[in-house]
Amino acid sequence: MRPPSLRVVSSRPDLVSAGEAVVRVVLPRGARKGDLTVTVGGRKVTRAFRVVGRGVLEGLVVGLRVGPTKLRAVLRHGRAATLTLVDRPNGGPLFAGPQIQPWSCESGAVDAQCDQPPRFSYLYHSTDPSKPELSPYDPSSPPSDVAMTMTDQGVSVPFIVRVETGYEDRDTYTILTLFDPSRPWTRWRPQPQWNHKLFVPGGGGCGADYHPSFAPLVDFAGTIPSLPAYTDSYVTALGRGFAVMSTALDNTGHACDDVPKQAESLIMAKAHVIEHYGDVKYTIGSGCSGGSIVQGTVANAYPGAVYDGLIVTCAFPDVLTAGAQFADFHMLRHYFENPPAWGPGVAWTPSQMAAVEGQDTPVDAIVADEGLFKAAINPVGSCVPAKEAYNPQTNPGGVRCDVIDYMINILGPRPRAAWSPFEVSAGHGFAGFPFSNVGVQYGLGALQAGLITPQQFLDLNAKIGGLDVNAQPTAARLAGDDGAIANAYRSGLVNEENNTSGVAIIDHSGPDPGLAHDYAHAWWIRWRLDRVQGNHDNNVIWFGPTPLVGDPSWPAQALVAMDRWLAAVHADHSNKPLPKKIAADRPADVHDRCEYAPGQPSGPADNTCLPPAAALRLSTPREVAGGSDLNDVLKCQLKPLTRTDYGPLGLTDAQLAQLQAILPTGVCDWSKPGVGQQRNIPWLTYQTSEGHVIYGGRAMPQPR
Repeated sequence: MRPPSLRVVSSRPDLVSAGEAVVRVVLPRGARKGDLTVTVGGRKVTRAFRVVGRGVLEGLVVGLRVGPTKLRAVLRHGRAATLTLVDRPNGGPLFAGPQIQPWSCESGAVDAQCDQPPRFSYLYHSTDPSKPELSPYDPSSPPSDVAMTMTDQGVSVPFIVRVETGYEDRDTYTILTLFDPSRPWTRWRPQPQWNHKLFVPGGGGCGADYHPSFAPLVDFAGTIPSLPAYTDSYVTALGRGFAVMSTALDNTGHACDDVPKQAESLIMAKAHVIEHYGDVKYTIGSGCSGGSIVQGTVANAYPGAVYDGLIVTCAFPDVLTAGAQFADFHMLRHYFENPPAWGPGVAWTPSQMAAVEGQDTPVDAIVADEGLFKAAINPVGSCVPAKEAYNPQTNPGGVRCDVIDYMINILGPRPRAAWSPFEVSAGHGFAGFPFSNVGVQYGLGALQAGLITPQQFLDLNAKIGGLDVNAQPTAARLAGDDGAIANAYRSGLVNEENNTSGVAIIDHSGPDPGLAHDYAHAWWIRWRLDRVQGNHDNNVIWFGPTPLVGDPSWPAQALVAMDRWLAAVHADHSNKPLPKKIAADRPADVHDRCEYAPGQPSGPADNTCLPPAAALRLSTPREVAGGSDLNDVLKCQLKPLTRTDYGPLGLTDAQLAQLQAILPTGVCDWSKPGVGQQRNIPWLTYQTSEGHVIYGGRAMPQPR
C-alpha cells in the first residue's frame, strides 16, 4: 500500500502563521480514516481531521510553535508521510524581513506586535435607494428596512453582513461576509450564502506610515472621492455571495509599494479566511491607482499566492516606473518654473513645456509632483513624533519619512563609498535611490519635431540637475544607486509582468483630467505583457468617456465578467497549463471594448481608441527623450553623441560641443536594456531563518 499524501491548504507549508494551518491528507486506495494517525511535533492531532471526500481528510491543526515542526501521517501498516510546517508569529514577518521601526500600536494591543483579539460587528444593506452604502446593524434591535439579496448560487437571504476586524503582521485586516446572526458558521459548514469566492479591494495614494491603519474597501480609496449614490463593488460582491477581505497593508497610501509586506499581509489574511471560513475557489482583486499597483506587483512577485483575477483601473503597473516619470516632472519643474535661471534669449511657453514632458498641458506634471512625488520622497516629515524624526542638521540618525527608505529591505542601503555627509553623521547609509537621469536628453523629440529651439534644448539639459539624498535639487544630475536599481527589477518593484500569465486582468480606464493617471499607463501593462509573453491573452482593456474609470457602472460589470471568466477556468479540468486555460476560457463577450459616450460602443480599445479631447494616451519625458513606450528603464546605458540625432536642422559644431560638455559621459542608448534591468524573480525572502535582513532578497527554496 502506498503512503498517504500531505498538503497544506491554507498557505505554503513554510509560510504558516498564527500557529494554525488547514492540512489535507489523501489516503491510498484501500485505507480508511481509522487506519490513520496524524501527529504534529509528536503530538496526536488525528481528531482534528474529518472526511471531506472519498479518501480525503482535512483538519485544522492548531497550537503550532514558531519555527519548524514535523507533521506526520502514519497508516496502521506503517507507511507514513512527513511534511515540515514552518510557523511564523501572528505579528509577522513571514518573508519581508526586519520590520519598520518604531511602530506604534493601537489601544488594546496585547504585545509590541499589535496583536489583539478580533472584533465583530454587523452591517446591512437598506431597501432605501438613497443609502447605497452599508449601515450599522444591531442584531438585538434589527431595523425594518433590511434588503434581500440573491447570491450567484441562487440563495436568497437578508443582506446582513458580519465584519471581522483583527490584527496580523502588526496591522489590521477586515473580512466581511453575508451572515445570519441566528445561525452558526464553521470552517467545515459555512452558511450556504457564501459562494466560496473571495474579493480583495486595495487602496491608492503613496505614503509611509509607522502605525496601523484601516483596511480599504471602496473602489477608489485614496484616489477619487466617493461618488454620490454610487454602490462600491465590494457591496456588489457581498450581495452575490463573495467574502470580502482587505488588509491595511494593501493600501499604498499607507505602505507605498512595499511589495513583500503587502504580499505577506494578504497571504496571512487569506490563510485566516481559509482556516476559519472555508475553502476558496478563486480570488479577485480590485483597485484604482495604488490599488492597481498592489494587485499587479503582488501577483507578479508572488504568483499564485493571492490573486486569480485582477480588476484594475486608474492603472499603474508599479510605483517605481511611474515614480521615474514623476521624478522627471519634479526636476523639470525646478527649471521651467524658474525663468530667472533661463539663459539669455531663452523663453518657454506652456505648450513647449508640455511637449518636453510628453503631456497635453503642464497640469499633469504639476498634479503628479504636488499630489504624489514631493511628499513620497521627502525624508523630513511627521510619520513619527518629532523627537524621533529625521532632521538633516539636528537628527541625521532619525526616522526618514520617505517611501524610498521605507523599502530599504528591498533596495538596500547606499554603499559607504557613496555616503553623503548626512549619512556619515547618521553612521549608516540611507536606502539606495532607484532612479537616474544621467544621459537623458530632455526634449529631444520636441527638438527633432521643431517644437523647441536648439538653444532651449541646450539650456534645459545644462540646468535640469538632479536630487540629493534629502530630495533637494542639485546642479549635478542624479546618478542613482546601481545596486538599488538592480534590486528594484529583481524584486518586482519594477513590474516587468514576467510572472503574471497565470492571472486574468480586466483594466477599465478613462481619460485623465490632469490627475496624473494617464490612459497610457494601462498600455504600459499590455505592452510589457506582449514583450514577455508574445501576447496579451490574459489582458482585456475597456476604455470609456468617464475620467479615469471609463464608466461608473464598469466596476460592477468587471466583477461579474471576471467571475464568469474565472468560473470557466475553475471548471476546466484539462491538462492545459493555467495560462492556456485563461486564454482559452475567456468568455467570448469579455473582450476589449471602447465607448466614446456612455453605452455607445465605438470599436476595439486598441491604438484607434483615441477620440479627440477625450482619450489622452499621453507620453513621458523619457519617451520624448527617445525612450521606449514601455517606460521601464530606471537608468539608461550610455553611448557617444551622434550628430544625426538632432533633427533635419541638426546642431552646429559649437552647439554639439556645448552638448558634449553638458553630457560628458554620453547620452542614453535606448536600444539597450537599462542598467541593472532584469527579469523579476518570484518568491523572494528578505530575511534569514534567524530573522536577519537579506537586502535585495533571495529566492525561497521550494517547501519540502
